[in-house]
Amino acid sequence: MPAFSAEDFRQALLRLLPRGAIWSRERDALPSMLATVWGKTFARNSDRASDLLTEAFPETTVELLEEWEKTTGLPDPCAGESPTLSLRRSQVVARLTDGGGSSIAYYIAFAAALGFQITISEYAPARADIFRAGDPVYGSDWAFGWTVNAPGYTKQYYLAGLGAAGEPLMSWGNAVLNCEITSRCPAHTIVLFAQSGEDFLNDFGGDIE
Repeated sequence: MPAFSAEDFRQALLRLLPRGAIWSRERDALPSMLATVWGKTFARNSDRASDLLTEAFPETTVELLEEWEKTTGLPDPCAGESPTLSLRRSQVVARLTDGGGSSIAYYIAFAAALGFQITISEYAPARADIFRAGDPVYGSDWAFGWTVNAPGYTKQYYLAGLGAAGEPLMSWGNAVLNCEITSRCPAHTIVLFAQSGEDFLNDFGGDIE
């Protein structure tokens, strides 16, 4: 979008004035001083109008985030006591784009909207006709179980212009993922969560004792 400064608006206002001796364009003349004051007001209004376009999208909103949260039934306990702006926005986006479902593709897409990369494992009870040596011997209840596989250490970086003062430069944790997935788990199934620490070890060079 074009950005107009207070000086741009001052010049535009002066060009709208009639011609004549009393309509001087000199800096110390009354018309010019009034145009300077009005130009600052128009510039502030223009900036706020530009901000509204940013605020209209939940992925970039700051001032209207609470309104978006009210629309989607947030905040809730899933994000914890002090969620970052980024995490709060991710929850809003995930809920607004949530079309519902119970397929693997649905849960993977929903987790991605929250900022998590996952895979899902499904199980089947052991059967003599397809059982092979070394295979797990699952009982009949495993037909209703499934596992969400996610890194135990999902990095969420602070983004300049989108974060708030006082927030950490990086945060991690899967609590919001577990909570949101559990709330969408089909009633007849049991969801398990397998979280790997590999990303954490890689970030710190594997030097964890």
